[in-house]
Amino acid sequence: MQILVQKFGGTSVQSKQTRQHVIKHIENALNNKYKLVVVVSAMGRNPAAYATDSLLNLVDYPEQSISDRELDMLMACGEIISSVVLSNELKKKSIKSVALTGAQAGILTNADYNQAKIKEVNPTRIYNELKTNDVIVVAGFQGKNEIGELTTIGRGGSDTTAAALGVAVKAERIEIFTDVNGIMTADPRVVKNARALDVVTYQEICNLAYQGAKVIHPRAVEIAMRGKIPVLVRSTYKEGGGTLVTNVQSNKSAVDVSERLVTGIAHLANITQIKVQTKEKEAYRLQSEVFKAMADAGISIDFINISPTGVVYTVPDIQGKKAIARLEDKGFHPTVIKNCTKVSVVGAGMNGVPGVASRIVQALTNEGVQILQSADSHTTIWVLIPSKDVYKAVNALHDEFDLAKESTILHDFIIER
Repeated sequence: MQILVQKFGGTSVQSKQTRQHVIKHIENALNNKYKLVVVVSAMGRNPAAYATDSLLNLVDYPEQSISDRELDMLMACGEIISSVVLSNELKKKSIKSVALTGAQAGILTNADYNQAKIKEVNPTRIYNELKTNDVIVVAGFQGKNEIGELTTIGRGGSDTTAAALGVAVKAERIEIFTDVNGIMTADPRVVKNARALDVVTYQEICNLAYQGAKVIHPRAVEIAMRGKIPVLVRSTYKEGGGTLVTNVQSNKSAVDVSERLVTGIAHLANITQIKVQTKEKEAYRLQSEVFKAMADAGISIDFINISPTGVVYTVPDIQGKKAIARLEDKGFHPTVIKNCTKVSVVGAGMNGVPGVASRIVQALTNEGVQILQSADSHTTIWVLIPSKDVYKAVNALHDEFDLAKESTILHDFIIER
């Protein structure tokens, strides 16, 4: 059988009206002779009654008194409700459907409650159900551990569920339905002429997702990449279009995707920069003690630059106060800049191409944007800037690399499975 996996987020399933769009996409796929595994998130966003954050409010999260195991029992309810409601509406339209929890769908995780990782997926139950049903509606964001306890797999878990199931059942593709019609060259709330990309590589979208693009969770992309299952990111409210995430090869009449210098601009706000300096002969002690202090405090650090006289790194704003206190307890006197944003220029084609960093610096300098820190890899260049300049910076970089212009590189591709 040909199987398609579709995932619908919270806003897509939040009301009877929005679910009509969901059902339309399901009907279209059925008309194209697919069997469907449909993964759903909890309905809507806070303060909607069954949204995950609304459920957490019932136990005064994060000041709850219940265990992490019990917290998972609570958080999983939203997706289970969505799966049953959608299955009910499909049956009313004479579509053969059944709802399953993540555990019933065969998802086995480790025992890390609230942030579990998927260990394996046994698709036997899904295959058996598809013999008598056309649609399996699976509650996303959850599974079970080896002792049968319910677990949840963290934010973005429904995307990850869809990817894992898609690989397990060897789906034709995984379709992620969202509020926007694909993966954009930049955040459309920041760049008015941002456009949807036709096709991107797995690596490019992983980089964009990790650096702030929120359309799809990077863990889901990594799972799909390992399984070589194409992912189509598209709008719930439109027919056609979207962005295909896949391995891409050019045929004789197309330009290779690697020739596209920059794919998109992502940004991640609410960051604090911390700089700790000392005399050169004490630098090794400083580096060791600073990073150990952050690790002992459970503080996630990023954007690390190490020099002979000190270290510079970033933490989320929400952890800034705690990080500074730990450093001062150790006798350090950090220099702190709050309210920063990390801007990332991502593109598979920039590897080995000279002048990209120069263009980034010049574009930002022309707009009077201060660069507080920078780093690069083969496919991404990062700059840290004051958050007040994010609109100027992202638009300047979007214009510098002409990302509003449709590229012939994005057409006439083949999918490599």
